[in-house]
Amino acid sequence: MNFKDSHTLILNNVARFIDLTELEKQKYLSLLTEINVKKKTFLMQAGDITQYEYFITKGCLKVYTIDEMGAPHISMFAVEDYWTGDMASFMTKKPTRYFIKATEDSELLGISRANYDLLFQEIPKFERFYRILYQRSLISYIKRSNHGISLSAEERYIEFKKKYPNVVNRITQKDLAGYIGITPEFMSKIITKVNRK
Repeated sequence: MNFKDSHTLILNNVARFIDLTELEKQKYLSLLTEINVKKKTFLMQAGDITQYEYFITKGCLKVYTIDEMGAPHISMFAVEDYWTGDMASFMTKKPTRYFIKATEDSELLGISRANYDLLFQEIPKFERFYRILYQRSLISYIKRSNHGISLSAEERYIEFKKKYPNVVNRITQKDLAGYIGITPEFMSKIITKVNRK
């Protein structure tokens, strides 16, 4: 994706919640850093201090933790027009426990903590934008936690397919199993069963 298209994508994302003047748009874009991540490489690893909040303009990344048995637990997949990172580490400057790994060659726009603070000083309306962004993220996290308790693995898979139709065919069955919270073998059985219906 060229710079113009990636800038249009992020400005359209912002425009869902706040209106910017042309001058404010240019200021915002000047505070962003372009980042490229090759497939199978890490954007961030556990123990790092999160340096940026990331907006994906092209590609797919997975966000996950690893338990004491070495099993990955995927909390989200981030594709075009999604934000990702570890807000807690970004805000507190403490090490993250998350890994973010590209599952496709990916292009991102990042805002550093220094530029994030500068943005609020220069264009205060961005406080509203990021507040809404974080609220939505929290609501999504709560819903996902509730689904983990109240829905069966099959129901979680069906819900994922319905909610993220543009993601389901871009990830491996193993990663999907890590997101649903089951073994790849059981995931295979569920996919076969659902596709037969």
